[in-house]
Amino acid sequence: MPISSRSTPLFVPAIPDVYEIATHGAGPAGSLPISESMLLDSPSGDLFGLTQAAGMGWDPQQLLRDQVLILSTMGGIRAEDGHPIALGYHTGHWEVGLLMRAAAEELNRLECLPFAGYVSDPCDGRSQGTTAMMDSLAYRNDAAVVLKRLIRSLPLRKGVIGVATCDKGLPAMMMALAAQHALPCVIVPGGVTLPPTAGEDAGKVQSIGARFAHGEIDLRHAADMGCRACGSPGGGCQFLGTAATAQVVGEALGLSLPHTALAPSGQPVWTEAAVRSAQAVVEMMRAKKSIRDILTPDALHNAMVVHAAFGGSTNLLLHIPAIAFEAGLKRPTVDDWNHINRLTPRIVDVLPNGPVGHPTVRVFLAGGVPEVMLHLRALNLLRLEALTASGHVLGDVLDAWEKSERRQRFRELLKSHDKIDPDTVIFSPEQARARGLTSTVTFPVGNIAPEGSVIKSTAIDPSVIDADGIYRKRGPARVFTTERAAIAAVKGREGKQIQPGDILVLICRGPLGSGMEETYQITSALKYLPWGKQVAVITDARFSGVSTGACIGHVGPEALAGGPVGKLRDGDLIEIEIDCHALTGRINFIGTAENIISPEAGAAILAARTPSVPLHSDPQLPSETRLWALLQQLGGGTWGGCVYDTDAVEAALTRGLSATPAH
Repeated sequence: MPISSRSTPLFVPAIPDVYEIATHGAGPAGSLPISESMLLDSPSGDLFGLTQAAGMGWDPQQLLRDQVLILSTMGGIRAEDGHPIALGYHTGHWEVGLLMRAAAEELNRLECLPFAGYVSDPCDGRSQGTTAMMDSLAYRNDAAVVLKRLIRSLPLRKGVIGVATCDKGLPAMMMALAAQHALPCVIVPGGVTLPPTAGEDAGKVQSIGARFAHGEIDLRHAADMGCRACGSPGGGCQFLGTAATAQVVGEALGLSLPHTALAPSGQPVWTEAAVRSAQAVVEMMRAKKSIRDILTPDALHNAMVVHAAFGGSTNLLLHIPAIAFEAGLKRPTVDDWNHINRLTPRIVDVLPNGPVGHPTVRVFLAGGVPEVMLHLRALNLLRLEALTASGHVLGDVLDAWEKSERRQRFRELLKSHDKIDPDTVIFSPEQARARGLTSTVTFPVGNIAPEGSVIKSTAIDPSVIDADGIYRKRGPARVFTTERAAIAAVKGREGKQIQPGDILVLICRGPLGSGMEETYQITSALKYLPWGKQVAVITDARFSGVSTGACIGHVGPEALAGGPVGKLRDGDLIEIEIDCHALTGRINFIGTAENIISPEAGAAILAARTPSVPLHSDPQLPSETRLWALLQQLGGGTWGGCVYDTDAVEAALTRGLSATPAH
């Protein structure tokens, strides 16, 4: 359409001094601290780097200091007083520039030369239910690649500090640093946002659309709650979703300093973590320690145990193997996860799991990761010789934590500020058992998921679990190939509507279908609808870390890889059985309500069937995400962490080329 005549005229200055232009400048005062040998032997890039640093205004006489790179996921443009000039994608990366500044100032005080770079990250909450979710998991790999390239692009770096907070940025940062085998590296977690003084947390507030559709809330309530869910402007969400779980896992791996995960963003204790992390990376440089000394099989074991004890997001089943792969460690298998989860009790009462569901800042005040580890040490579940970024082995860290003033004072603050006993946020194993907390993750198998699936069994509503600790359900399948159609059915908006007792089956949403999107708008809607606990979900997609309910994801093989889940039809009778104590589970097609058959007979029928609906990738799946899906399948797929395994790709290409006839 033609441009309006009222548009801004061409070439009219927007500011008065546009024509005040300089054509040369004096340049920095002083001279570079170079020697004849540097001129003769150093690469031209090293020498030009000094020129660039002087050009940016650093004191030339300090340019031969050890270089330390600070990388972050910072987003948005934040004014000095904190008000937004341009918004970031989410609160998680909004304030991390303050952490970078604190770390850089400390590095300068320690006579290092700080550099900074940025690879911002998206928001999975903002992406829910939109095509943006198709880029979410693939983005993690892309960001890790770019972060690694930035590290290599500073040739003289002697250490790296990574600052990150949320669902994809922090796993990407951990992957990138894990790949720096010979470099000293430390992670500074970006912390958490506060809960509102009066209002709903950021998990519950994401269900306002579904609750309004069913008359559970009115427009004014939705508008008010949606406005005030974030009690402070920075940090990851207040629940133990993927962002908070990734912070916990980073500390458990030893990549972050003790008691830094889940700190409240913007507060002095949060900034202090950046200062201490700068000191730690310099000490690692002095002691000639590197990431290889920290990321060991023992560290991996500890991270998996802590994940289980917290009841963490199932997305870490994708991220921990990816971190292990980058570190050159053996990736954990389903059997490894099963073993850890059967050994480890869940002892943390935190959103979204309950029973009370405390916000993450209370977990931090109750002692955070070190406090949980004290209980795990008493159960002999930890590898205490694992080295941490603090320079101390884990056993010594826990000894120091147990007797520290920091531990005592923060726990007292929780009592005085929120009137909460810290021992009711982080339980002893005995107290947790008495309160009915069960272990975290179960891996159901069956004729629908012969390669396995995942459910956070600890998040199933207790009222639908039988007295023996087993969730049992039989119900008719309601099959959908798009999340849009599924959420419309949950809201009762069109076509077939989800009813209590149904089993919602969402297919073609795995890596090949939609980039393995999260489906939180469905699980959150079901959680906050009165009848939602009577509905189960089975999907080849994945779930947000804040998801709750009888939600079974990661179904393998996915529908587009020929998985039997893609053969299910409306009305098929499905049987689900999840033993929340033994951590075993089954999901089977067993015929119809009128003709119940054995799981073996069901498997035979599914094998002989053709899909009842067309199966195809989402038409809006970006080509870059499709390429990611194909490559990660060669690297072991979702159970291998969705990584780029270059050797596996090369082998596949070589096989393909050798099978191609010569012309």
